[in-house]
Amino acid sequence: MMKTILNALFSGRDNNKAGATKRINLALQGGGAHGAFTWGVLDQILSDDRLTIEGISGTSAGAVNAVMLADGLTRGGRAEAQKRLADFWRAVSSTGNLPVLQRAVMERLLSFTPLEGTPVQAWFNAISRYFSPYDVNPLNINPLKDLIEHFVDFDALRANTSLQIFISATNVQTGRVRIFSREKITADAVMASACLPTLFRAVEIDGAPYWDGGYLGNPVIFPFFRTTSTEDVLVVQINPLVRQSTPTSANEIMNRINEITFNSSLLGEYRAIEFVARLIDQGRLPRGTGRGQYRRINVHRIILDRFGTHFDSFSKLSTDYDFFDMLHVSGKRAARRFLDAHFHDIGVKSTVDLRAEAQAEWA
Repeated sequence: MMKTILNALFSGRDNNKAGATKRINLALQGGGAHGAFTWGVLDQILSDDRLTIEGISGTSAGAVNAVMLADGLTRGGRAEAQKRLADFWRAVSSTGNLPVLQRAVMERLLSFTPLEGTPVQAWFNAISRYFSPYDVNPLNINPLKDLIEHFVDFDALRANTSLQIFISATNVQTGRVRIFSREKITADAVMASACLPTLFRAVEIDGAPYWDGGYLGNPVIFPFFRTTSTEDVLVVQINPLVRQSTPTSANEIMNRINEITFNSSLLGEYRAIEFVARLIDQGRLPRGTGRGQYRRINVHRIILDRFGTHFDSFSKLSTDYDFFDMLHVSGKRAARRFLDAHFHDIGVKSTVDLRAEAQAEWA
């Protein structure tokens, strides 16, 4: 992964330094129902005509948000993208109008584990201990594909060369991240990116099985380096890096394991980006887009757990529209605060201390 990122940083096009409009890339994490927070962030960004979205990267629920955003921008610009996202989150809520089977799939996609201490959890624990998705779903029924295709015109999305989009999934056999670029994105790619292996059978694409992309790229940043002109990446981070308390219940422990696992690849990218930026600042690497030159990436971030109320593994299970709306409002507020504080930094410098984020703890 480090070699891939360094090679990507090695080349690319120059950043936009002219005009009032600033270009950004968006990197959207997965995080179950908490993806409604990302909806709010995107809604606010689309409302700000000072910003132009050049590239989008998404994983799991972040991949779903990514294709909804890209579909709306492709069909009708900012207003249509806002409508597309709002329609999707309304539809997948418990008050939406999805068929029963599609609703069951979305509730499982937007949930990590059942509620602790309930009969549902006892049933899930018993089933998952002895059976896999291959046992309980031998016909491999997954209506998520139909749902995604209902909202997204993938032919139009793939033909839109003005917007770069990347979806990540995990190759089960090789243990490597698979990046689906715009030309390769289908409903199957989105399903693969959101395929939690304890819930769904692996999604096969071109003869290879794939699981959730969060294990190896949540989300990926390095594809932007070769494909977009901006050097600014805004990460919408759903899984918190830091928890102040020690998890004690089985559910809390599993939730924290998921958070650490699904953040590890992002920390790896932070280390590579910081390493190259430091060498450029020290004059040891040439900055630019020509042969033998490197990109200097500015990283920005909006984190769910810095705003609003406390969110945990339990709230990832909710499909109530009022909960989605609360997250949406929190996301809009978080994006406004970020832009008020850091709009002038976009195109100039990182607003994330990458060295502190990626630094190891030494005994």
